[in-house]
Amino acid sequence: MNLTHLRYIVEVERLGSITKAAAALYMGQPNLSKAIKEMEHEVGIPIFKRSAKGVVPTDKGKEFLQYAKAILVQLDKMENLYKDNVSNRVSFSLLLPRASYITHAFTCFLNRVSDRKAMDIKIKETNSMEAINSVVECEYDMGIIRYPIAYESFFLPLLEEKNLTIHNSWEYDYVLIMSADSPLANEKEITEETLEKYIEILHGDNTVPNISAVYQKKNTELNPHRRHIYVYERGSQFDILSACPESYMWVSPMPQEILDRCKLVQRSTPNIRKTNKDVLIYQSSYRLSATDNIFVEELEKVREEITVR
Repeated sequence: MNLTHLRYIVEVERLGSITKAAAALYMGQPNLSKAIKEMEHEVGIPIFKRSAKGVVPTDKGKEFLQYAKAILVQLDKMENLYKDNVSNRVSFSLLLPRASYITHAFTCFLNRVSDRKAMDIKIKETNSMEAINSVVECEYDMGIIRYPIAYESFFLPLLEEKNLTIHNSWEYDYVLIMSADSPLANEKEITEETLEKYIEILHGDNTVPNISAVYQKKNTELNPHRRHIYVYERGSQFDILSACPESYMWVSPMPQEILDRCKLVQRSTPNIRKTNKDVLIYQSSYRLSATDNIFVEELEKVREEITVR
C-alpha cells in the first residue's frame, strides 16, 4: 500500500475537496484524483462520494480512513522517535475531564519526565464525546472519558463501534467538597434535605451531546437542586468554594494535597449515591509507549492514595 497515497486521502477528507487538497499538496487535481482511484481499486471500496459541499467519505471510507490515520500517526511517531536519542524524547497527548486527581497525576508524571531534552506534550480538558471523536481522528493519542454509570450502556457500544480500546477504568461515587469553614463540613449525616440550605456549583458545559433524551432525563433526575452557580473552568470553582462557605460541589475523589492547599474538605454521602466511571481510551491499533505507561502508573498511584471519610 502506497503511504503517500494514504496521506493524500487523509488530506482530501480534512479539506472536503479534491481541488483544495491538490492545492495544499502542491500537485495537480488530475494526479490526485488518479491516486484516489488507485487506492480505491487497491482496497476494493469507494472511499469518497460527491456531495453538494464537495467530497465526503462513504461509510466504508470512514472506517478505512480511521485506520489510515492511525497508521500515519504511528509512522510519524517512529520517525520522531529516532531523530534524537530515544531516552531523551517525550511525546504525549491526552484529553481529560475536569478532574483534580487526573491533573495531579499529570504533574507527578511531568516531574518524572521533565529531565528529557526533547518534549512534545499536550493536554486538553473536554467532554466525553469530543474526547472520543478526537481520539478517533488521531488528534490525540489517548483520552479519559467520564460518564454516570447509568450511561454505560450508551458508551460501551459506542467505543466498540469506534474501534477504541479501554485500557483501565475507575468506578467511584462522587464526593462533596466544600470549604473547611463550611457548616456542611461538620454535618454528621448529609442528605438531600441538608443540601437544600446550600448553593451547588456545577460545570456549565458538562452536558453530553448526541446522547438520547432518555439518558439526559436520567441525569437531570439525579440533580434536582434549586440553587446553582455554573462555572466553566476549575480555577473559579476552587475560589468560590474557598470564599463562600455556603457552597459545595460534587466531584471525583480528590488528593489530600489539593484539599489542604485550597482549604477544602471532602465528604462521602452514603445516603446519596452518584456513581461514575472514568475510562482511559485509545485507538485499537495504538500501542501504549513507555511514556504513556509512566502516566498510567502515576494515575494509579494517585487513585490508591485517595481516602474519603
